[in-house]
Amino acid sequence: MAPAALFLLVFVAYPLLTLLRDSLYDVALMTPHQRVFIGLENFQRALTSSRVIDTAERTLRYTLIALTVEFTLGFLMALLFNHLGRRSELMRTLFLFPLMIPPIVAGLLWRFLLIDNFGIVNHILHFLGLLSAPSDIAWLGDRDIALYSVTLPDIWLTTSFVTLVLYTGLQNIPRELNEAARIDGASVLQLFRHITLPLLRPVIAVVVIIRGIDAARAFDIIWVQTEGGPRFASEVLSMHIYRNMIRYGDVGFASAIATLFLLALLLLSLLAFFSIWRPVQGRRDS
Repeated sequence: MAPAALFLLVFVAYPLLTLLRDSLYDVALMTPHQRVFIGLENFQRALTSSRVIDTAERTLRYTLIALTVEFTLGFLMALLFNHLGRRSELMRTLFLFPLMIPPIVAGLLWRFLLIDNFGIVNHILHFLGLLSAPSDIAWLGDRDIALYSVTLPDIWLTTSFVTLVLYTGLQNIPRELNEAARIDGASVLQLFRHITLPLLRPVIAVVVIIRGIDAARAFDIIWVQTEGGPRFASEVLSMHIYRNMIRYGDVGFASAIATLFLLALLLLSLLAFFSIWRPVQGRRDS
């Protein structure tokens, strides 16, 4: 286990300790050795900054939208594939194609699809008579809908991942349980509620935690579309941390935001784990 432990120490533990250390100092990117200890001032500044609070709220909205849509569509597709059995092999293969596309490529693709005046989506809607002109909807230029528009490539890209994990979980449910319940007269809804859903809860917990963290730290897929615009309408925490760290050179403040972000993700992950997975374990132990 020594190589794995060394890897974790170098690439996980050391960066986290450095992040925590820098958050307690006033340090600039260009002069990292000239640092002044200021204690928790960076954290106080982050917690009272309206820009940070607004960005955190947008990050939460982005995560909830992406996770809700991906989980709903993925669950429905997993149930469909499980019902079709081997007849769904070709459909499953085609459905998993987006997983092979890098996020930055997906972001660029959807940027060209949604771009004002020239986007294919608006031209299709105009052709169908739903828009009077291709410029009626500025998907990436309207502050009211920009955040929702940048979630589209994330949903398109990772719904297949959710489907794959949930489908694997469905395949691992013993068929004898469903057959015995059908013999006892259970309906399809009762099978889903009392057998499928309880046994799938550990898998659901894994999907929610992994996809929730992944969506919350989204950067490249949004950056290539809007760079956080228009007027920061689609800026999430990862972008705000990047701007403060790289563009503004305020390493201490960026480290404090990143530390708070990490703690928030940890707490939400634990909450999801104990609320989704834990009750199943408790019933099994009893």
